[in-house]
Amino acid sequence: MRFGTRFSQHRLPASIRSGSAILLALLTVFFAPANAQEVPGGCGSLTQSWGPFDYRPDRYIPENTYRSHRALLGIVEQAHFTPEVEMLTRGKTSTTPGNDISYTLGVFPNHHRALMAMAALGDKEKTEKPYGARFPVDCYFRRAVAWRPDDNIVHMLYARYLAKAKRIDEAEQQLGIAASQAKDNPMTHNNLGLIYFDMKNYGQALVHAHKAYALGLGMPNLRQQLQSVGKWEEPGPQTAVVPAINSQ
Repeated sequence: MRFGTRFSQHRLPASIRSGSAILLALLTVFFAPANAQEVPGGCGSLTQSWGPFDYRPDRYIPENTYRSHRALLGIVEQAHFTPEVEMLTRGKTSTTPGNDISYTLGVFPNHHRALMAMAALGDKEKTEKPYGARFPVDCYFRRAVAWRPDDNIVHMLYARYLAKAKRIDEAEQQLGIAASQAKDNPMTHNNLGLIYFDMKNYGQALVHAHKAYALGLGMPNLRQQLQSVGKWEEPGPQTAVVPAINSQ
């Protein structure tokens, strides 16, 4: 899906083509968005002709057409992030899915499922930069973190990616950020515990398990996993967590 009118200059005289190129360059300089956000590591700018937008419905800021989050997400997903693309079966606008996943992450940098699909595509193609993708896989996570640093799911998805790449220190840094923002959300603590468990950091997995259960989590899977490796311990009184009054 592309917006705007395609303009071809190949039939114009060379002098006009040259003048058009200069004018376009000047317009790019003088009318570029003032809030363009460059992402470190050579991962480009978040600013583009359409978007970016927050993938989370409750954080969506309507564009000037006041289109709903559901409608906007539907437009992008129906045209690019189809079930076949998500399953890496085939692309929607090309034979392979990389271009469509990349486009989706251009409009919604923190699109959780698209981030997972891009990481899976890198694994499938055994490359850091899948065919059709604009950036290496790591850049899409960097862009998501830069776009919405308060999105704990992004931090945890990035941590999983980093841990799989044996970049343990960086993975723990992402988990630490998510933990510091988790507050009294039992599901976030549960998910943090599951990731730490997969990393064989059973001590931190237990810490977050205790927090999750103290906050009322009814799912036993994390406790069962810790029990399966002999790392479960019943919480002491000091592990009790008092929910915040004004939690969100």
